Amino acid sequence: MVNKIYRLRDLSLSYDDKPVLRGLNFEIAEGEFLGLLGPNGCGKTTLLNLLAGVLRPSDGEIFLAEKNLRDYSRRGVARIVSVLPQETFVDFPFSALEVVLMGRAPYLRRFQWEGPDDLEIAREAMRATDCLDFAERDIRLLSGGERERVLLARALAQQPKVLLLDEPTTHLDLQHQSEIYRLLKRLHHEQGLTLLVVLHDLNFAASACERILMLSGGELKADGAPAEVMRADTIRQVFGAEVTIGTDARSGKPFFLPALP
Repeated sequence: MVNKIYRLRDLSLSYDDKPVLRGLNFEIAEGEFLGLLGPNGCGKTTLLNLLAGVLRPSDGEIFLAEKNLRDYSRRGVARIVSVLPQETFVDFPFSALEVVLMGRAPYLRRFQWEGPDDLEIAREAMRATDCLDFAERDIRLLSGGERERVLLARALAQQPKVLLLDEPTTHLDLQHQSEIYRLLKRLHHEQGLTLLVVLHDLNFAASACERILMLSGGELKADGAPAEVMRADTIRQVFGAEVTIGTDARSGKPFFLPALP
């Protein structure tokens, strides 16, 4: 029997009586790799914040590891769920290692310094994300791809069961996007992490993710394997865009191109 790390029941959220998410019902099994797709403003980041316990739903329930999310402390959630937000600014001259060590905060008492075990966990996270070689460098001087790997290592240093990522490659060039995508697939395979990744790249979603959730207008419009739900009619309904769909000869998975007039 596969354990469910998340269960959402009739989940809704409104701001000033304006619905943002409406009636979401789905489950996430331990070890799944999910892509969360949808147009700008459809509620993807809001959903991540709800799953991380940053926001509270207006209606409905979220269960994390079979316990109501409302019953967790912030520290308790952070020991299970780690978040890599879309925008992370580090304006102080911290070394890359110091930034990664910040991921140990959920395990430290107030005013407690990191110990040898915390340091080894941080270094192991940096090894896993291929950034240990620049552990002592100023985080502000790293390239976009290097910085993203450090921030991912910080998330891993929390030793989470779930990793929530909000468009982790938005500001990266093609080479660095490919590096991050390969890294996520490797971490999923080697560490068995549950990954939920907000994406705009349909091709990466189809290639890497085992399951796709599509949001539109705050509602769940599709939920299933990429080949089942990433159809031209569904993409037209969700994104308002026409695409040409082909099949990758090596993997057998779909790929997408904008439909030309």
